[in-house]
Amino acid sequence: MEKKGGDSFRFPGKLLFLAVLALVFMTLLLRDRDRNPFISSHESAQNQYTTPPPAPACFLHDPSNSSVSMEPEMKTNEGNSQSMTIEEREEASENVDSSATSYPPEKEDGNKNGTSLVETKVCNYAKGRWVADSRPPLYTVGCKYMQRNWACRLTNRTDFSYEDYRWQPIDCKMPEFEPSDFLRRMQDKTVAFIGDSLSREQFQSMMCMLTRGEGSPDVEDVADKYGFLKLIRKGAYHHHGWAYRFRSTNTTILHTWSARLCDRKPINATDPNTLYAMHLDGQPAFIRENLNQINVLVINTAHHWSKTMVNMDKEVMYVNGTPVHDKFLRNIENAKIFKVNNIVKWLDSELASHPNLQVFFRTTSPRHFFKGEWNTGGKCDNLVPMTRGSEVLGDESSDKIVAAAVQGTRVKILDITALSDLRDEAHISHYGHKANDCLHWCLPGVPDTWNELLSAQV
Repeated sequence: MEKKGGDSFRFPGKLLFLAVLALVFMTLLLRDRDRNPFISSHESAQNQYTTPPPAPACFLHDPSNSSVSMEPEMKTNEGNSQSMTIEEREEASENVDSSATSYPPEKEDGNKNGTSLVETKVCNYAKGRWVADSRPPLYTVGCKYMQRNWACRLTNRTDFSYEDYRWQPIDCKMPEFEPSDFLRRMQDKTVAFIGDSLSREQFQSMMCMLTRGEGSPDVEDVADKYGFLKLIRKGAYHHHGWAYRFRSTNTTILHTWSARLCDRKPINATDPNTLYAMHLDGQPAFIRENLNQINVLVINTAHHWSKTMVNMDKEVMYVNGTPVHDKFLRNIENAKIFKVNNIVKWLDSELASHPNLQVFFRTTSPRHFFKGEWNTGGKCDNLVPMTRGSEVLGDESSDKIVAAAVQGTRVKILDITALSDLRDEAHISHYGHKANDCLHWCLPGVPDTWNELLSAQV
């Protein structure tokens, strides 16, 4: 009896114990639900389809990645070695690729924490079209800062329809050029154009645009400040640089010559007939010595890279302080690519310690000699605008060398090649000259557009 009674007493206790144990287990399970690895993985798999993708990165530059291919991309067309003027010597240079123009391809990178870096997309002013414009030019043809032989209205040319077009970017609005606005933005700053005679033409265009072609007591000649002395050559006076300061805003606009953007030194300083060392890995003395004073630097090099012109300038290519013997670098086109990459890399490294400096590498200004070269009967007699089209729709620059060099750096591209290539009717041509000039432009004219693009980006 006691045995049976004991069994009947213990049975309900076991049931109660099991019920409490089950309740505790369920409580623990629910409490730890968020830490269950299966549940977490499942929820993550569901969320990956609802999380929006990251915004595309635009124009992200890695300053440390400045290496580019040294393979030549453009062929050199050399002239003969007869005596030539500066303008004729520039015509004895390489042909220009005339495909579509744009900024270099965009790059994407990350920061130290591995998160994506995103910058605001920059307008591509080089992509657009030429449109008819009835407004008068930005300055008068009698501008005192312009060479007379570049003023086509002062020649025997009678058609000036090349003045009746303006450049209109497709993806953004380019602000109209206003001299007072540009000078205000450049207050207490120096804008330097350094390169060949096309750099000089852009400089003269800028001075005429800022003064409307009129003389002004506000403009002061400060060439002496920079050592731009007049040199007597064959009975004529020649500057090797010009500099003007606008007193009201303390803005200086200057140009100096450096056709190949190399450091140039006499090999034997005591010999008046000495050859000159053209240091491909050295920068022009003016840039090195005045970089701290420059706020906007616009450089270019293109048409002087031929063996004929190097020999005419009595120059020998140097690298690492010694003459170039390397077969690859002795090829003039490879030497040009080396120089472009070298100066871009150097300027990019300098920008870190010059936060107020902006550097623009202007792309090649196209030549338009048709049915021959400058010395073989080539001409640019067309007077009708846009016979070869009016639009630039591509997304890559025509100047592959400059575009590749600046990609991934803080040096900006001033891309004018393709938009200028459409304007073969706007050259000086044979008007007022014995020879055809299908390299330089009529002023007012296409170089004014280059400065409008520059003004929009500074």
